[in-house]
Amino acid sequence: MNSKSSAEIESIERGRVRALVDGKMEVARPLHADEYELITPFGAVLSKEQYLGAIAAGGIRYVAWEMEAPMKVRTYEEVAMIRYQAAIEIVVDGQAIPRARFWHTDVYEKRGGSWQAVWSQATPIASA
Repeated sequence: MNSKSSAEIESIERGRVRALVDGKMEVARPLHADEYELITPFGAVLSKEQYLGAIAAGGIRYVAWEMEAPMKVRTYEEVAMIRYQAAIEIVVDGQAIPRARFWHTDVYEKRGGSWQAVWSQATPIASA
């Protein structure tokens, strides 16, 4: 694993999340592979177009997405994985979902010299 690559993936993930929270699809779209899939905390599978389309249309609106350190990154030549905890508050189809903590795992692939997210999964953190 390369610490430079790890720092690059952390930076890309932070930028991707910021674009999603801010609704900046012109930034978010190229950071997601065409076959991107998100597994939500409720077990639903969303394609890139379903997920980013819902954000663009206002059906999904992030009120907060606070990423917590440390982030763990594993990088290989053309694949990188990042895992971290985050506190998220979201509105889905007008329904506010209270702030909660989740594990996030994202898989990136390097394509044409740029990293793109191909898979994401969010899992609720059980309270002790």
